[in-house]
Amino acid sequence: MLVIDGSYGEGGGQILRTSLALSAITGQPVRIEGIRAGRRKPGLMPQHLTAVQAAKRICNAGVEGAKRNSQTLEFHPGSAPQAGTYTFDVAQAAKGGSAGSVSLILQTVLVPLALAEGTSQVTLVGGTHVAWSPPYDYLKRVYLPALARMGITAKMTIKNWGWYPIGGGRIQATIQGRGSGTPIQIPDAAIANQVLRERGALLRVRGLSASSNLPKHIRNRQERAALQALRSNGVNVRVDVVDAPSKGQGTIVFLWAEFENTAAGFKALGELGKPAERVAEEAAEQLLKYLRGDAALDRYLADQLVLPLTLAAGPSEFTTEAVTAHLLTNAWAVNQFFPGRVHVTGREGEPGSCSIGHAEKGPGL
Repeated sequence: MLVIDGSYGEGGGQILRTSLALSAITGQPVRIEGIRAGRRKPGLMPQHLTAVQAAKRICNAGVEGAKRNSQTLEFHPGSAPQAGTYTFDVAQAAKGGSAGSVSLILQTVLVPLALAEGTSQVTLVGGTHVAWSPPYDYLKRVYLPALARMGITAKMTIKNWGWYPIGGGRIQATIQGRGSGTPIQIPDAAIANQVLRERGALLRVRGLSASSNLPKHIRNRQERAALQALRSNGVNVRVDVVDAPSKGQGTIVFLWAEFENTAAGFKALGELGKPAERVAEEAAEQLLKYLRGDAALDRYLADQLVLPLTLAAGPSEFTTEAVTAHLLTNAWAVNQFFPGRVHVTGREGEPGSCSIGHAEKGPGL
C-alpha cells in the first residue's frame, strides 16, 4: 500500500486524479490521506467522487472511503485498465445537477484506457466550460494534439455545453487503446517521449466566442474585442462566433495558437456584471503574454503532460512559460510512484523547465 499525502503543495484534486490514474496503470494500491485539505471545502466533492468511480470501473477496483467530503480514500485495482463503453455523470454524485468538470474526469481515465486493449467509448456529463479546469475546447485543440504526438489517439465531440452552476453538458470521447492484453510494462513503448524546448514557427491563431441562452450581442461584442486586442498587437486571428446548445447560461472566449511543435490555449469566462469586452481582453492578455515569451508549453499544458510522459519509452523534456503550483504538485505525486523521475527547474510563477527520466524502480514494475 502506497500512502500519499493529499495535502501536499496546493492540496487540491490533482494529487487524487494523478494517483488514481497511476494506481490503475501500475496496479499499485494506494491510500490517499488529507484529500483536498488546502481547499475551502476539503474532501471529495461530486466531480472527485465521479473521478474515483470512473477509475474504479475501468480497472475493477476495490474502494474504501468514496463518499462526499471524505478526506481519506483507499484504492485497490482489481485488473489492468479495461477498454469498454462507459458513461460518467457528475450529477449522480450530487443532489440534482452539478457543474463538476468533465475534463478533469476524462483526464483521470484517458491515459489508462489508452494503454488498454481495444477501443473505448466514454460519455461524460457535467460541466464542460467551468472555472479551474480546462474547457472542452482546450482538450480538443491543445491537449489531444499533444497526446497524438506521443502516439495516444483520442477524439472528442460535444453534444451540449455545461456551465456553472447546473452543468448538464455532454461530451463523448473515443480512445484508441494500444495495449496487448498483457500486463502493462513501465516505461511503455506505446507512448513516445518528447523533447519540447522550442515551440517552432507560429502557424495560426484561432479563437472562439461562444454563449448559451444569452443575447447574441454578447458573443458578438466578445468577438470584436478579441479581434481588436490581438490585431492591434500584430496578431492575425480569426474568431468564430457560436450559439452553444445548453441547459444553462454562460459565455466564454477561448483563444489558441498552433505552432510547429505544440499548441497553446487560453480561456476567459463571463460572469454576472462582467462586460463582454473584459472577457475577451482577459483571454487576449494571456495569449499575448505567452507569445512574447519563447517557452514551448503554456502553463496549463505543462502539468497535464507530466503523467503521460512519465510512462514514455524514453526521457522527455519541455520548457514552460511559467512553473505553477499545479506542475510542482503533479511532479511530486508522480515521484511518489516513481522516485526521482520528474525534475522541475525554475521558481513558481516564472519560466522554467521539466525533465522526466526513468527511475530504476517503482511500484507496479
